[in-house]
Amino acid sequence: MAILLQRANDALNINRPGGNEQLTVNGSNWLWAVTAIYIVSFIAFYATTFVARSGEKIFHYLFTIALLVGSISYFAIASDLAYVVIPVVNHKPVANWDRQIFWAEYVNWVVSFPVVTIALGLLSGVSWATIIYNVALAWTWVISYLVGAFTTSNYKWGFYAFGTIAWALLAFSTLFGGTTASRRVGVARDHSILAGWVNLLWLLYPIAWGLSDGGNRIGVTPAYIFFGILDVLLIPVLSFTFIFLARRWDYGKLNLAFTRYGRVHQAGEFPEKTTTAPAQPVVGEQAA
Repeated sequence: MAILLQRANDALNINRPGGNEQLTVNGSNWLWAVTAIYIVSFIAFYATTFVARSGEKIFHYLFTIALLVGSISYFAIASDLAYVVIPVVNHKPVANWDRQIFWAEYVNWVVSFPVVTIALGLLSGVSWATIIYNVALAWTWVISYLVGAFTTSNYKWGFYAFGTIAWALLAFSTLFGGTTASRRVGVARDHSILAGWVNLLWLLYPIAWGLSDGGNRIGVTPAYIFFGILDVLLIPVLSFTFIFLARRWDYGKLNLAFTRYGRVHQAGEFPEKTTTAPAQPVVGEQAA
């Protein structure tokens, strides 16, 4: 029984951390907890696809992917894998100082951020062009931060600036453009709640990155406590909130009703498109 009750985290003994700023055992323990949250959420969320109504599983599919990728990413980070050691530019105690950078976190974001933007876009009823635009902004944001994290000079802040501009454009599009479109399909209240929650969390990511992989103000363990909290609130919490609110949505009006014949095209009412155009006079006939 003592053997069963005695548990130890040997991840850092098996997979040795690198760099002067590195993940600690306590940090790994926290990341295993985050991994467990993601895995349990993935299993529970995937199970809900079997009780969802036919043709109304699009949000289940989207967040199932995000939860699965998040589980894999946090498993890698908690195991002290999927990292590189990068020389620190700012706030280093000695001349030669380096830091452990986990690229697995950026893989998580490059999947989860677009999933969130697609879900908000489908709910609001914006055009596919707008959804693609928002996905491209999310990728630009994450990839800019990734390149900045790997840059070993102060030029990293240039990539940080570009990424933050992409975030600002994405926030504007999801908050204002999405809210305007959501009024047409009768989900303005729910969209405002979800988009507000997402953008509140997204506001904290540039701060967290600037303090950690960017500016080296906080160590690796505090950084992943910060990132872990943000990621759990962004994906597991948001995914269950989505399907809870989705119970009262009209998928037909949202143009999200899928059948065996494909997608049902009915995207709400657009008065400007249903107004009868004035009749044009026939050529050779005088207009009244």
